[in-house]
Amino acid sequence: MYKVVFFVPESHLENVKTAMFSVGAGLIGNYDCCAWQIKGEGQFRALEGSQAFIGKLNQLEKVEEFRVELVCPEMHIKAAIQALIEAHPYETPAFEVLKMIDVFSS
Repeated sequence: MYKVVFFVPESHLENVKTAMFSVGAGLIGNYDCCAWQIKGEGQFRALEGSQAFIGKLNQLEKVEEFRVELVCPEMHIKAAIQALIEAHPYETPAFEVLKMIDVFSS
């Protein structure tokens, strides 16, 4: 099992989650579409050669974004990350993939 953490503007929050859920992410026991999210502020500066979705070249930009966490079975992790990238508006989405351990297995 993996945990995926990503950051996305509110305008694309539901689209990205739905894309990931549709390929098997967010499943916990007998529940699907499971996720945790919180609104915060991200920042970046678009450099030469970038195709920024938000912001201007060489200017520090601060944006309201959501941090979303969800789990994903190993068999679906590559499809889930591909779905995240395809549904996300940013040229280079920020995300983390963390391998989880089952503390109850021997």
